[in-house]
Amino acid sequence: MDEPLLFVLGDSISMQYGPYLEKMIAGRFRYARKTGEEEELAGTDQAGGANGGDSAAVLAYVEAMLAGGTWRPDLLLLNCGLHDLRTDPATQAKQVPLQQYRRNLRRIASLLGRAQQRTVWVRTTPIDDAAACRPGAAFHRRAADVQAYNASADEVMAAAGMAILDLFGFTHGLGGSEVFADHAHFAEPVREKQAAFVAGFLFGLQGRP
Repeated sequence: MDEPLLFVLGDSISMQYGPYLEKMIAGRFRYARKTGEEEELAGTDQAGGANGGDSAAVLAYVEAMLAGGTWRPDLLLLNCGLHDLRTDPATQAKQVPLQQYRRNLRRIASLLGRAQQRTVWVRTTPIDDAAACRPGAAFHRRAADVQAYNASADEVMAAAGMAILDLFGFTHGLGGSEVFADHAHFAEPVREKQAAFVAGFLFGLQGRP
């Protein structure tokens, strides 16, 4: 019998720890992630490429893939948030305002629940405030917004009965600014540790109903 299929739908953080995760779960899970090819099959051009994008793009992707009728991984590893909380330095407008983010997540959770798709929600990882809001940056991210968007997602996903993986808390505990490769992405050793944390969580789910 084939190992259960893990499908990853997330942002660039998941893309960076993904190669380590794929190796760590070999023999326990098969690994797949959003690649961009699925959009053509599903008839949508939302959030092209491997990056899931913001919650609106993830919602469109989930709607399209479920409508296709053939997308049914054994376990979905899901995240969005880093794109949503991007802030325009001039207007202070968010890419996806918090209340809309919450509505999008409710819709995503509802769709996955109706499809009986087993899902793990991954909390959005920390950012380096000083680097993220440096002068001249095309957009800003703030640690306070990560906290607010995570808190909102926690409520929605807990209400939906979804398992929540605290990658934020794990990564935050690894250290300060030295863990970052830039304002939001992480040094290579941190990516490997994140993958190990995710793998351990997934292994713990195996055998549970």
